[in-house]
Amino acid sequence: MSSLLDRPAPTAAAHLTLRRGAARVLIDNWTGTSTVPSRTLYPHQWSWDSAFIAIGLRHLSVRRAQQELESLLAGQWADGRIPHILFNPALPHDAYFPSPDFWRSSHAGRAAGAPSAPETSGIVQPPVHALAAWLVHRADTGESRRRGFLARVYPRLAAWHEYLLTRRDLGGGGLAAVVHPWEPGMDNSPCWDPPLQRVTPSPPDSFQRADLDHGHPADRPTDLDYGRYVRLATDYREAGYDDRAAPHGFAVEDPGFNALLIVSEWALAEMARDLGVTGEPHTSRAEALTRRLVDRLWDAEAGLFRVRDLGSDTLIDERSVSGLVPLVVPHLPPGVVAGLRETLGGPHFTAPATSLVPSYDLTGHAFARTRYWRGPAWFNTAWLIERGLRVHGHHADAERLRQGFLAEAGKSEFAEYVDPTTGAARGTRHFSWTAALTLDLLCADPEESTS
Repeated sequence: MSSLLDRPAPTAAAHLTLRRGAARVLIDNWTGTSTVPSRTLYPHQWSWDSAFIAIGLRHLSVRRAQQELESLLAGQWADGRIPHILFNPALPHDAYFPSPDFWRSSHAGRAAGAPSAPETSGIVQPPVHALAAWLVHRADTGESRRRGFLARVYPRLAAWHEYLLTRRDLGGGGLAAVVHPWEPGMDNSPCWDPPLQRVTPSPPDSFQRADLDHGHPADRPTDLDYGRYVRLATDYREAGYDDRAAPHGFAVEDPGFNALLIVSEWALAEMARDLGVTGEPHTSRAEALTRRLVDRLWDAEAGLFRVRDLGSDTLIDERSVSGLVPLVVPHLPPGVVAGLRETLGGPHFTAPATSLVPSYDLTGHAFARTRYWRGPAWFNTAWLIERGLRVHGHHADAERLRQGFLAEAGKSEFAEYVDPTTGAARGTRHFSWTAALTLDLLCADPEESTS
């Protein structure tokens, strides 16, 4: 691990200042029903953002954390999917692209069970929601039970997992597939480059990007990549968002996505037991998914998990932080845990200027220190890896990462991500999940991740 992780621990006063700053970000980004990731770049409600936000909000207001998750679940489709964006109807359509009139969820998604309102996107994001719901419940079990929180969200979250494990088992190997680069949450990772080469991009004059109004072009996906994203989303929409009928020009099994599904299956087992029913089906499913994850995606020689391209049925030869996120999965084989820990501390992911983990191999051919998910280090993946280190008993490593996370969150004004080579804050500032996960690392019981 880098010597940057060996800084002296901040004082109680510094932690209080950090807590107040993080709380202010979440208060400022609250809309009355949910929290936007950013008032400028991301002005609607995003799926996995809201899950991470709820994890932090539970330390400020358990009721608001519950509302964060339940407002997201209000956009769930009848087929079980939780869409990656719920659109705020009060905002103009050009506030974000792709906009509601691009996705046309209430019309194009009608057969798949899209709600008539709110308008949503048609794709999904990583299933961290059940873990978030369980942590929110545990923050105040009395309040949760009085309000019937678990009883309301458990069946919805179970349906969400069922969707992923049936309609999205596109490779036949028992793992969930993603059908758009935005679905794993790591939007333009170099891991997506090989399968994207098979996708014909939409013409540049057929869409108008809104992200460049608030983000520097050097930080954002290229126009060529965006054209491919638009093509994939258009084809999915024209197929009625039907996973069996859509052509799926892009389909991969992502290790981070499936790792979060496993962790959330363990959370569903805990929820079921709390509600007085057996959690065994979820426990069995989590164990089976763990075996499949290792069998299909683990690369022992590289010491991390790979993405499987279902178009060619091969592992993609790229090292991404997604391949380290499975450290959060309990009951991994000891050799896998040792390999992940060695890779985490090795040259591919030990950054010279941050204690966070780069999103892509520092020595990789496609490394770009400021471009979205092609190198920058993110706070949410660091939170997951910190939790994973604790799950497997590596508490000293976890504590060093935690201290580095907190220092950099405050220094960067709760930035979206940081440049791993200079430590400079990049992306938008006052980013909600950075603030929320800062609160969690300040306030949560360190033993919580192991119970």
